[in-house]
Amino acid sequence: MPQASRIVHVPKHTDSSGLAAAHTFDAIDRALIAATQGGLPLVAEPWRVLGEPLGLQGEEVLARFVALRDAGVLRRIAAVPNHYALGWRANGMTVWNVDDARAGELGEQVGALPFVSHCYLRPRRQPGWPYNLFAMVHARSREQAMPQVEEIRVLLGDACRAHDVLWSTRILKKTGLRLPASRRGNHV
Repeated sequence: MPQASRIVHVPKHTDSSGLAAAHTFDAIDRALIAATQGGLPLVAEPWRVLGEPLGLQGEEVLARFVALRDAGVLRRIAAVPNHYALGWRANGMTVWNVDDARAGELGEQVGALPFVSHCYLRPRRQPGWPYNLFAMVHARSREQAMPQVEEIRVLLGDACRAHDVLWSTRILKKTGLRLPASRRGNHV
């Protein structure tokens, strides 16, 4: 299975309120985001291809995307595979009620597991939703995925109060950032 970025606590840089640091888009950022809304060009040097119409070198294009990620504007730059097409039909969002004092540390460990594609913390929504740690697992069948879920449970140990697995039944969204047509601007 393709390796994906593991991120816990997004956005990466926040101010004292916990919100993403402000980032001002310029016309080039808008043009690059508009050019990648349908995905990266499937070529050996996508950054160069994206930069050519804007008069930019590939390294500058990549540096701009990295800066947007580091500012918390983008969560990550990664491939978005169609797991079903790859034969990975048991896609489960595992949800965990983990001790808040240990959730960050344990989330980092869960996110580092080779079978977890993404892992993040979210606020609980009490009284009906006690879960604060989320980790996506993928396997060819639910039977193959359950040992992965058990490995996470063992790793969390007594810090875990409860958990569940929400199995995907279809792909709901496979898109990146979308700017409204009025905000895309012209290519510079």
